[in-house]
Amino acid sequence: MTQEEILSLIHQKDEKAYTLLYDMYAKSLFAIISNLVKEREEAEDILQEVFVKIWKNIDSFSESKGRFYTWMLNIARNSAIDKLRSKGFNNGKKNLSSDNFVYLMDDSNKLNHKIDSIGIQEFVKKLKPKCIQIIDLLFFKGYTQQEASEELEIPLGTVKTQNRNCINDLRNFLRV
Repeated sequence: MTQEEILSLIHQKDEKAYTLLYDMYAKSLFAIISNLVKEREEAEDILQEVFVKIWKNIDSFSESKGRFYTWMLNIARNSAIDKLRSKGFNNGKKNLSSDNFVYLMDDSNKLNHKIDSIGIQEFVKKLKPKCIQIIDLLFFKGYTQQEASEELEIPLGTVKTQNRNCINDLRNFLRV
């Protein structure tokens, strides 16, 4: 079944489309979410929320603004970042045991595997070092542009311009 056919079924609120959509995209969206939210259970919860958002907000998707997959990735990434910034999530992290930190460190070592599993790592490696650094902060670590500006100690406008240029470079690699 093509993406267009699935989109048509989703617009018709056909329940079969939800299952097809989940089967097609759950792994790659989960990789993005779990890259940001290190706890597996939290990432799984966010993934479910993402698919509900996709289902409910399908009418806001416009092919003229971009690809369907990119639209879903943005929903997943933004949902994970929202969770990380939520007061409840941050309060729950204040009393972690040392065992949890070992788990977080072990899990972060799997980062390259997760990125590679969705096929992005090889394309990102082809970018200029400054682009790799900006994309890592903004997309894989969930920094805002302001936070990236502070981390890299460069002006916000420079981060925005470099981000735009780096994304264009990445698009060009993906077109080849």
